[in-house]
Amino acid sequence: MQIYQESRGELLRFLTARVGDRAEAEDLLHDLWLRIQSADAGPIANGRSYLYRAAQNLVLDRARARQRRLVRETAWSERGDDHATEPADPRADIEAEIAAREDAAALAAAMAKLPEKAGLVFRLHKIDGLRHAEIAARLGISRSGVEKHIATAMTHLRRALDGGTT
Repeated sequence: MQIYQESRGELLRFLTARVGDRAEAEDLLHDLWLRIQSADAGPIANGRSYLYRAAQNLVLDRARARQRRLVRETAWSERGDDHATEPADPRADIEAEIAAREDAAALAAAMAKLPEKAGLVFRLHKIDGLRHAEIAARLGISRSGVEKHIATAMTHLRRALDGGTT
């Protein structure tokens, strides 16, 4: 510890020269102090040489860690944007999918309970995509009749899906 205290300024300059940043050099110097604090107090032939070797090893360790981080970040960025939209928690997608299936099942059950003519008109318009005029021509009813059947179907479905009865 005495040699560390005496060489602290020199070690800081040594580390600053190696890493090019005084703040990072001070971090490394602190890491060096922690390392020698926790090291076995066995005999060291040349304490000053030991400190410089340990400081150099810390610089190398930090450079290797920086290189590994760069490789990892490069690999991540090369995966592309299609992975950037993945949810952090895949369970969120599963829960949404289950909720969507439950909603679809409830809608199908409610549609099965629609009055016959209203159900037919609703399916032709909302599912098959026919326009009101096409439905009217196909079923031989007026456009206002088509609109009334769709309104009836919508009312029944809203009540059924909101927890009411049809």
